[in-house]
Amino acid sequence: MSTTTERSPESDEGRGRGGAAGGAGRPPRLIHSEATTEIPVHLLFRDDPRDPVGAALPSALPSALPSAVVRGGAARPRVEPGVRADAGRPAVALPPPVPVPGAGSDPDLAERRARVLPGAVGVLAGGVGAAGCVLALWWAGALPRTLPGAAGRAGAAGIGPAQWAVLAGAGALALFGFGGLARGRVGGAWVLTLFGRYRGSVRRTGLLWVNPLLLRRRVDVRLRHWRSEPMAAVDRSGVALRVVVLVVWRVKDTALAALAVADHQEYLRECVEATAARVLSRLPADAFHDGPRGAAEGGPTLRDAEAVGEALTRALAAQAEPVGIEVFSVQPTRIEYAPEVADAMHRRRVAALDARHRDSVLTSVVDSVEDTVARLTTRGLVELDDYERKALVKDLTVAFYTGHGER
Repeated sequence: MSTTTERSPESDEGRGRGGAAGGAGRPPRLIHSEATTEIPVHLLFRDDPRDPVGAALPSALPSALPSAVVRGGAARPRVEPGVRADAGRPAVALPPPVPVPGAGSDPDLAERRARVLPGAVGVLAGGVGAAGCVLALWWAGALPRTLPGAAGRAGAAGIGPAQWAVLAGAGALALFGFGGLARGRVGGAWVLTLFGRYRGSVRRTGLLWVNPLLLRRRVDVRLRHWRSEPMAAVDRSGVALRVVVLVVWRVKDTALAALAVADHQEYLRECVEATAARVLSRLPADAFHDGPRGAAEGGPTLRDAEAVGEALTRALAAQAEPVGIEVFSVQPTRIEYAPEVADAMHRRRVAALDARHRDSVLTSVVDSVEDTVARLTTRGLVELDDYERKALVKDLTVAFYTGHGER
């Protein structure tokens, strides 16, 4: 091989004339004052329309690749083995969705403890009332004669006004005592109202006595989860989707949950559907490109379950708070394309994966060619001019790429 690396235009012209006479020379150079720089070899074999025109090109392969005329394009960074290509990308935070105002409620409507008594007090009052009724009947001589001591007082004149008053008082005491008994359960609460006015909530467990004049409404305050049916939604590009989410929630304010909305569970279901439609429309379902105009360059997609779940949780919690519901998490369990577009999007995804695979193979080939040429020239095994270096790069690229294709 030749060892010449620099030649003047005159020598090139001389060689051109001599070669023409001898039939073994190369054609002369047509441009003698061209500006040259080093470019990655993959730009010589591929034309990427997404490369920004006129971008400055750094010297990516010093002393390893031939010089050529600068063409608009950005150099591709070398990816070390075992390191992800997007490891250096900055994490882009998902924009929080605008919370929708919840249902209006009475500012004075907030959970507070209701006045209740231990169940023993109700049992005692009911027993005293029952004993008073029996005593009044015995006093009036109205007990059945089959009972022992049912004859009553001697000369009893029957049930008079006094006996009726005692019976009424004792009966009312017995009704209030036994009628107010209730059993509080773990994970449940009562919302008490009187003539439509909120009177408090009861979260205590065990045997209790609650005013029997109050209307009781039972509310489940346990931690609950709800799995939605497939819901219709669209991504940022307007592609139809089917989404299933899992919501973990509980009732935090029993007064708001029972009185601020007709049915807090139905309200939560409607909010989940509206929130999913709004949040999912902010992101693309898939990232089919990695270029500067790619759909998800440095940002999340709907395949990023953690980011999507955080956004859904924030949005739904803001809507559920006005009705006393605390939302712990909203996680998408399934995000898939609608049946009418599933086949087309699947083909597009396969094509994108194939393009990424070919791009990674080409990057690996370019790195191998760079290392090979650099080692040959650094160790002094060969001395190449520009033309010979370009020919060697082409031959190595074809050989390495063919070897990758056979694997």
